[in-house]
Amino acid sequence: MLNFDLSNGYEVLRIICGLFMLPNAIAKLRNPEPSIAFFEAAGFPRPNFFVYFTASFEIIIGIALAIGIWASYAAWLTTAFMFTAALVDYKVHKTWLWTKGGCEYPLFWGICALIVALNI
Repeated sequence: MLNFDLSNGYEVLRIICGLFMLPNAIAKLRNPEPSIAFFEAAGFPRPNFFVYFTASFEIIIGIALAIGIWASYAAWLTTAFMFTAALVDYKVHKTWLWTKGGCEYPLFWGICALIVALNI
């Protein structure tokens, strides 16, 4: 059942977590070259595939979180996805600061998704 109780902070956080996945996916699809270079630097095989895979994942999981379909599963998947992204960001950029490509931003969203997963 869809839940849009905006007086419930966990539901608001769930919606925000979902909506914030979408601009990242759209950026990858509009201009894939920087993401391809990132996946190459991280050592991923077939970086083109991973750009479109991650963009598709972000769109599907983002919509699921935003509208509340399979929200618990989506939140757990988002948690794993964002923690993995944080590790890969750190591997490539060797910094915490998101302004320098570091792991701060995906780690923050991974923690937010974890809070959602634990409270749905």
